[in-house]
Amino acid sequence: MTIEAEISLTKYLKNHFGFDKFKGNQEPIIRNVLAGNDTFVLMPTGGGKSLCYQLPAIILPGTAIVISPLIALMKNQVDAMRAFSEKSGVAHFLNSSLTKTAIQQVKQDVTSKKTRLLYVAPESLTKEENIEFLKNIDISFYAVDEAHCISEWGHDFRPEYRRIRPIINEIGTAPMIALTATATPKVQHDIQKNLGMLDANVFKSSFNRPNLFYEVRPKTNATKELIRYIKDNPGKSGIVYCLSRKKVEELAETLNINGIKALPYHAGMDSATRSGNQDKFLMEDVDVIVATIAFGMGIDKPDVRYVIHYDIPKSLEGYYQETGRAGRDGGEGKCITFYSYKDIQKLEKFMEKKPVAEQEIGRQLLLETVSYAESSVCRRKQLLYYFGEAYHTENCESCDNCVHPKKQFEGKDYIVKALKTIDIVHEKFKADHIANIIAGKDSSDIKAYRHHKIDIFGWGKEKDERFWGAVLRQAMIKKLIEKDIESYGVLKLTPDGRKFINEPYSFLLTEDHDYNGKDEDNMNSGGKTAAVDEPLFNILKDLRKDISRKLNLPPFVIFQDPSLEDMAIQYPITLEELQNITGVGVGKAKRYGKEFIELIKKHVEENEILRPQDMVVKSVVNKSGLKVYIIQAIDRKVSLDDIATAKNIDMNTLMDEIESIVQSGTRLDISYYIDEVLDEDHQFDIYSYFKEEAEDESIEAALEELGEDEYSPEDIRLIRIKFMSEVGN
Repeated sequence: MTIEAEISLTKYLKNHFGFDKFKGNQEPIIRNVLAGNDTFVLMPTGGGKSLCYQLPAIILPGTAIVISPLIALMKNQVDAMRAFSEKSGVAHFLNSSLTKTAIQQVKQDVTSKKTRLLYVAPESLTKEENIEFLKNIDISFYAVDEAHCISEWGHDFRPEYRRIRPIINEIGTAPMIALTATATPKVQHDIQKNLGMLDANVFKSSFNRPNLFYEVRPKTNATKELIRYIKDNPGKSGIVYCLSRKKVEELAETLNINGIKALPYHAGMDSATRSGNQDKFLMEDVDVIVATIAFGMGIDKPDVRYVIHYDIPKSLEGYYQETGRAGRDGGEGKCITFYSYKDIQKLEKFMEKKPVAEQEIGRQLLLETVSYAESSVCRRKQLLYYFGEAYHTENCESCDNCVHPKKQFEGKDYIVKALKTIDIVHEKFKADHIANIIAGKDSSDIKAYRHHKIDIFGWGKEKDERFWGAVLRQAMIKKLIEKDIESYGVLKLTPDGRKFINEPYSFLLTEDHDYNGKDEDNMNSGGKTAAVDEPLFNILKDLRKDISRKLNLPPFVIFQDPSLEDMAIQYPITLEELQNITGVGVGKAKRYGKEFIELIKKHVEENEILRPQDMVVKSVVNKSGLKVYIIQAIDRKVSLDDIATAKNIDMNTLMDEIESIVQSGTRLDISYYIDEVLDEDHQFDIYSYFKEEAEDESIEAALEELGEDEYSPEDIRLIRIKFMSEVGN
């Protein structure tokens, strides 16, 4: 008789963990482990994965080896296990954070059979002394947590994870349980194949989290939107995710100076600070953690009420896992993502340094994220489809696309055209290639395969490739097309798709969102994207003209058009608020600002304009120190070429920084450098042009007036900086 048949699991559950009943698939999973079978667990965040190996480890003789990627996760789970047990040695971790004395204590407890769970980082598992130690202990089973790290297609690939199976073979085989919260069919197959457990019993829970609300917002004034949302939800716990450590630090400080209790968390911080910040969040000393994706894996805080992605994630797996940290107690969970295609382009640029195969995988994962963000189909339906699960409800009522649906239109003919194209090119190409063929876009790939020469090239050119991409995605969700699991991204027709070509039926399509601002009316619950108050803008221009006449200065010296536009969006009514406007610093605000803010205040009162409460975001001093360095270097009369070399930037970037400093009201004297590169006559001509003739600050207009043969854009730019600094500041 097997162990699992002899015991009452519910009794063990109550005695060791205090729960009265299991969640979801937990009980059959645990029985499978106790029976000595290999087990693959696919369970969303909050489903109770940890218990699936913790309870069997308590019941079975020997020590369970848990391979886990994060030190913070190990510490969290070891602390939790010790809290449930009277014996502190019941669980230990073995990783690089321990002293030699601590490691000795761990090994002693394991050898004396006190320890039932030993958490090991994959890097620690590969150390020869640890392999030799583990060879001599009684191992009940191996648990591989966060198993998606094994797959190159997983969102957090770790090369060392692919060495787990050979090392286990060296230590000594035992049953294995692999667990992950996010895995597409492709990733699942990759995990099982690499761990040598293709015959494992698979337990797959539903990915649907009905209590979560999914929303994507255009990344316009994102910091202000973020502050407004957090202030509208006082006392609630939230996580804000950023892609870079620098952005995490900056955003955490910005939230703090705007009255929000927030702390940063990223892998670059020392472990004491990082774990201290994590504990303060768990203990509710702070409301918000601003983090890179390193935060949250295994963090057991059930009442996180919102997860906000300030930057778009690199993959849908990552997005799903991070949003899954909201509402783990079944309560409210708001998931907001700020999306801009510029962020995608940045991520693509970062990939250029990686090996070609890795770049291809990364780009495919990014394309899935772009599709999710720009699509107007139910977000829940898209997410579940991505993980191989069907969602049949037409309106989930808990995503922005369902709450604010876009108009639908008959798409039968478009679908037929898309399916036929896939068939004609023998089901060997990805979605972007198919969309380019139909739209008639002769990209380099199209030319390489000579697809610009085939009869159907451009047979849907009345619509662009973005439109045809949306058609293909919606056909995929309806299972007329599928992506080949082995050659990732290549489109294949399903039997239903082939049938549709011969017997088409009504098929309603919805257009994608355009987050470049072309079609977003009132997409999100936060209201419209900020638009310029045209009447105010015109009044401000008139005021600028009056002041320029009085002071005998060109209007653009006082405030440039982008500054006036920003004033007509944000309605600053104090000098402090005016300093936060584009191109306005302390100097300009004090020198010219009084009449502008009085006029704006009058306009706001007369028109009863309700200014959004978060309209003023107190800004953080630029931590890079670049502007401070430039100002100090120019004061010391250091050559601009030497400044650029010292800061490893090109001259164009340096000029941008200098112009930014001058436009915000700081006076800089670069005459010493100009005297080296321009004679007095040329200086006089350009300076006189800006003082007496120029209608705006345009370099092109100056070149046309002064002559391109005699002056370069760089010459004019230098004198314009000198003029703006001397006359405007």
